Amino acid sequence: MNYESISFLRYPGGKGRMLEFLVKHLPSSTAITGKYVEPFVGGGSVYFSIQPKKAVLSDANQDLIDLYLGIQKDARNVWKNFVRFGRTKTEYFRVRDVYSPRGLTQKAARVLFLNRTCFKGMWRHNSNGDFNVGYGGQDRRWVINQENLLQVKNAIRQVKLLCSDFEEVIDNTNEGDFIFSDPPYRPNEKEQLHSHYVGKKFMFDDHIRLSKALKRATKRKVKWALTISAHPEILALYKGNCILKIPRGTGRKPGSTVNDSGEVLITNYVKPERGI
Repeated sequence: MNYESISFLRYPGGKGRMLEFLVKHLPSSTAITGKYVEPFVGGGSVYFSIQPKKAVLSDANQDLIDLYLGIQKDARNVWKNFVRFGRTKTEYFRVRDVYSPRGLTQKAARVLFLNRTCFKGMWRHNSNGDFNVGYGGQDRRWVINQENLLQVKNAIRQVKLLCSDFEEVIDNTNEGDFIFSDPPYRPNEKEQLHSHYVGKKFMFDDHIRLSKALKRATKRKVKWALTISAHPEILALYKGNCILKIPRGTGRKPGSTVNDSGEVLITNYVKPERGI
């Protein structure tokens, strides 16, 4: 498996660069007897690597889910709309602040355009709920092509896509399902005050809600894995589970990776399941 064979989004908090470590501790597609569930899908790198037979992918950001839905519906039309946008800074701000898309594929194309041309691929909203990341240039726009979107479409053709709070998604799992959870977090810190995709803060109360939802899932015999900050108060929420230090993870600067980043992988199973 080429761990980054399907990569179409710029996602500063994504797990694409640590897949080689993660997949050693995650179940293979054949080991998941139920459905694979991601309540914070983001760029979807773990999903695309495992490529499970059944999946539910969810996120609290409607723009992001619209992007996936648009590609799932008509990837070619999303690409056609994407390439129609101009190549200037002025065009970026027009699409960001003025352009009003019609229909799902135009919405998807706008999100993809902003993601590929904004600063560092960040996704941030102001107090009015408007996307407000500055211009980053065109260099990363043309790293992807129509074939990439067709690959994504093929990989998510039978996926259930939801815009939902994570708690509801996790509570809708049963024995045989597998949850991979990658919530917004800042390595070694207790709270994420500026989320890239959710458009809101992810506070310690959210971490408590998440830990309780995963505990309920454990009682239903659902297996799960979680990537999270190694802050002591967060780790305390997961006592009794398997906690592994991620050897190389997210750096302070968007898109960078460093050693000893302050991230961990937590699972409610001890031994890796891959290959079972």
